[in-house]
Amino acid sequence: MKIIKITISISIFSLILLAKAIGYENKILFKVNNEIVTSIDILNEIEHLKLINKNFEKLEQQQIFEITKNSLIREKIKIIELSNYFDSFEIDKEYYELLLDNYKKKLNLKTTDEFKNYIKNKDIKFETIINKIQIEFLWNQLIIQKYSKDIKIDKSKIRKNLSKNNFQEEFLISEIVFNLNDGEKLTDKFDSIKSKIKTKGFEEAAMMYSISTSANNGGKLGWIKFNSLNLKIKNEILKTNIGDFTKPIVIPGGFIILKIEEERKTKILENLDKEIENIAKEIANKQLNQFSNIYINKLKKEININEFR
Repeated sequence: MKIIKITISISIFSLILLAKAIGYENKILFKVNNEIVTSIDILNEIEHLKLINKNFEKLEQQQIFEITKNSLIREKIKIIELSNYFDSFEIDKEYYELLLDNYKKKLNLKTTDEFKNYIKNKDIKFETIINKIQIEFLWNQLIIQKYSKDIKIDKSKIRKNLSKNNFQEEFLISEIVFNLNDGEKLTDKFDSIKSKIKTKGFEEAAMMYSISTSANNGGKLGWIKFNSLNLKIKNEILKTNIGDFTKPIVIPGGFIILKIEEERKTKILENLDKEIENIAKEIANKQLNQFSNIYINKLKKEININEFR
């Protein structure tokens, strides 16, 4: 099925801003199969992205719109696919409360009531956050169901590496995951990404170019244990200075660029088995994220996206 690319001009973005300011008519902007996206949806998603990334509103208006549009398209694709597997998107309260803690921690808020009051002042409905949590939780469950058998972890190798000394290296890493469109060259794509990094910084480049779910957070992955990385990525990291980024590394479904933000050494836990399980979990999560990116890009090729002017 042919994909119709969306090219919505800055004038439409201005109309969306006007909608917020004076109650402009809510319009359908595009459809992802039968899932509609309206001007109000765009406004709400912008507020959500500002919530999870404090630097989001510093971007230019057109960039804000493009990132928001892509975020909503990914979400609609997930909704369409999840509807084939789940009759309801409801999840147990204990799960959404656990995931809600991630929002609260990011904002340095302790209670759910504090969080509700905070987002109310940002014109974000609490139900919107719960809905997003449910979608992400079920999507992750679906990816686990589909790909858990394909996860490869060598715990004996992890044990051998940990047994070499009492400390292990960790790196604070950000990522840009991308693939190539038909006829696009890797050198040209990398040059575009490098140019954006040079002029606007790695975080903004990640928001613009990355197809990973980490894009909305500027590509930030947090502290990653060196022993949880595969050999190819380890070698590239060792060749990269702190503050610099790697060349594109081939991964399943595309390429990844990693920025090495910081480095530290942490003491290995006395309970070696527990440390091994922690590293194994990191490895599993990385592989599942790659499978998720591959799957959503496969689905995107089968989705019909129509723009309404």
